[in-house]
Amino acid sequence: MSATIYLIRHATPDWGRTDIRYDIPPGPPLTAKGEAEAAALSDFLAAANVTRVYASPLERTLRTAHLATQPLGIPVQIDDTIAEWRHGESDADVLARCHATVEAALDESRRHGPIALVTHGGPIRLLLESFGVERAVIDHFRRQFDHDNPVPPAGIWQLATRADNIPQTPTLVYTPQPHVPYTPSIVNV
Repeated sequence: MSATIYLIRHATPDWGRTDIRYDIPPGPPLTAKGEAEAAALSDFLAAANVTRVYASPLERTLRTAHLATQPLGIPVQIDDTIAEWRHGESDADVLARCHATVEAALDESRRHGPIALVTHGGPIRLLLESFGVERAVIDHFRRQFDHDNPVPPAGIWQLATRADNIPQTPTLVYTPQPHVPYTPSIVNV
C-alpha cells in the first residue's frame, strides 16, 4: 500500500523576539502574517485528505498546526522528535530523531492515509537529503527562502512511497509565496 507524509514548516514567527530561545519551548510566537499563512494551510490539508497531524512542541509549530487543523476537526499530537535543532545537536543527532518519526509516519500512512508533520526548516533539510533529494535542488530552494531553508514558512514537501514501497522523489508541493521551480541545467557535451 502507498504512503504519503507532508513535511510542513511552521508559519512565519516573530524572529525579532530575542528574549526567547528559538530551540526550546515556547520559542517565538507567530506573527499576524504567520497566523494567516497557518490558517490557509487547512485548504491544502483538506484537499490532500490528511488524517493525522503531528507537531513539534514549540509554539510556532503548535499554533501553525492548530490553525490549519481547527476547521477540519483533526486533532494535533505533539511529537518532540520533530522539534527544532537544539543547541549543541549535530546533523546526525537531528536526523536520527527525525528519521525514525518519518519512517513510523510512513508506516502509519499506509494504514490511515496521508499524515502531516509540522516541524522546522533545518530538520526538513536533513530529511530531504536522507531521502535522496539532490544537493543542487536543496541549494536552489535554500537561496530563495528565509534563513537558508529549503522551504518557506508554511511551505510543504511531500514524501511518498508507491504501493510496492519504493520511494518517490520528494516534491515541494505548496508554498504560500511564489517561487522559482527547480529546473536541472542541461550541459552540452
